Amino acid sequence: MKRDELLRRVARVARRRGVVWRLERQGANHEVWICGPVNVTVPRHREINEMTAIGICRTLEKALGKGWWRE
Repeated sequence: MKRDELLRRVARVARRRGVVWRLERQGANHEVWICGPVNVTVPRHREINEMTAIGICRTLEKALGKGWWRE
């Protein structure tokens, strides 16, 4: 999955649900994003492995609701 696509999808759903989605800090290989009460680490690679993307989406379920990525 493309990293930009994942970040845009999260931002769109967070905006609809009124949840804060912002960049907390940047590192050389990863970034830490905040989505409501949840911190999630996102790799800074153009392509993100599907298993990693699924893990990120599942982590964000706490803030965005179960199955949010199917919208």
